[in-house]
Amino acid sequence: MYPSANQVSDSDFIVANFVILIYKKDIRNKIEFTFGRLKKLKMKLLLALCLLACTSCSHSYYIVRHAERASQGPNMSSDVPLSETGQERAQALKALLQNEKISEIFSTNTTRTKTTAQPLAEKLGKTVQIYGPRPDSAFIQLLKTKKKNILIVGHSNTIDDIANMLSGKTVVAGDLKETEYDNLFVVKVKGKKASFKKRKFGTLTL
Repeated sequence: MYPSANQVSDSDFIVANFVILIYKKDIRNKIEFTFGRLKKLKMKLLLALCLLACTSCSHSYYIVRHAERASQGPNMSSDVPLSETGQERAQALKALLQNEKISEIFSTNTTRTKTTAQPLAEKLGKTVQIYGPRPDSAFIQLLKTKKKNILIVGHSNTIDDIANMLSGKTVVAGDLKETEYDNLFVVKVKGKKASFKKRKFGTLTL
């Protein structure tokens, strides 16, 4: 038989309330512990996703020599424009890179390099940024901080240095031959690793 309300003493109520308080506290502690673990798990998951995103993202540097230049006439400056063949190569460069998500374009301050970059710049609505005349460590460091797809137009005696410095090792042995205009050097950076690829574009040269 259960005791009636009149038969329950004050001490019984105190004990019952104490048991209820302990039970509630235990439940609260378990809930807080569970939420604490879930919060830590969530933070670990977010950290893992961030690390995965950082390592899976990549960007590329496209490094090219200016296209063929015109012959220097008797009354022309040494800063000659592109020849007709060179203009065609500049268009070929635009066709090759227009879908590569190029974010920025860099060129030395010569007519032949700027004109090589111009068709792609106009297609993408980009401004050709000037560097140089030779790539130094400050310029390379600037490129590395960008972490974007970038086109760099240089010269036969500079694009090897750019490719090597961006790669962190020698990937191009030396200056290009005077007749070489069809090389496109690609340095792809993924995480802390850089890979190098040599491609050809436009009409092949000797």
